[in-house]
Amino acid sequence: MNPTPEPAPTLKQLLAFYLEAGVDCALTDEPVNRLAEPDAVPAAAPRETAAPRAVREIPAATPPIPRSETAVAPEAAISSAREAARTAPTLEALRALLENFDGCALKHTATRLVFADGNPQARIMFVGEAPGRDEDIEGLPFVGRSGKLLDRMIAAIGLDRSKAYIANVIPWRPPGNRTPTPQETQICLPFIQRQIELVNPEVLVTLGNPSTQTLLQTREGIMKTRGRWFDYDTGTRTIRAIATFHPAYLLRSPSYKRMSWQDLRAIAKALVQTGSPSS
Repeated sequence: MNPTPEPAPTLKQLLAFYLEAGVDCALTDEPVNRLAEPDAVPAAAPRETAAPRAVREIPAATPPIPRSETAVAPEAAISSAREAARTAPTLEALRALLENFDGCALKHTATRLVFADGNPQARIMFVGEAPGRDEDIEGLPFVGRSGKLLDRMIAAIGLDRSKAYIANVIPWRPPGNRTPTPQETQICLPFIQRQIELVNPEVLVTLGNPSTQTLLQTREGIMKTRGRWFDYDTGTRTIRAIATFHPAYLLRSPSYKRMSWQDLRAIAKALVQTGSPSS
């Protein structure tokens, strides 16, 4: 007996499948069938036959050039990032350096640089992991669903984006929102470190496990690090730092919003101790 064929997926189901696979933008206006046979090449007009050339000896094949000699090695890219970030005297100069920095491959797959949003003079700075699709389109961090939740979290301590500074460890969107590789993170790390140093906030808030482990140099998970205070050393001063859940995680696991609220209360208390939270 022949098995009953499965029904063809609907357009909505296909779009959901592509979005889940990371296919969320079109590269051309019309679809291209890359499995189709290429068009036949028209035959060339006949021409006179040239006299045969003398056979010459073909030189031996050149050994392949090692990859390390044709591409920038990770260590060289990290070193270049450190040198470049160190020379930036202002946030504007740092942004210009990132626009021209070619040491991270993510730059070539992203739509645009996602540098920061908010007030560079703010007393509090929030740092996430990397931009998503909405951020890649608009060029600003935290503008999608997780961004709206972050806005509500900031409002819970009496602030808004005009009184906070927001950035990511990685300034370019990884393809399909995949997790950045350790190499990509290390290449981008000097730039976010310099960004924190230039903003010089009184409180640094790391959002989620990746940014917490990267910036606060801990191997513990977010469940153990959230709500705890750390010392973040910029090289010129020590900033009070605290970890909490990433808004995207809270959207998937709303039961942890209560813990996040406790973290926000601790942040508000720390800001009060050093001045008005709304200043």
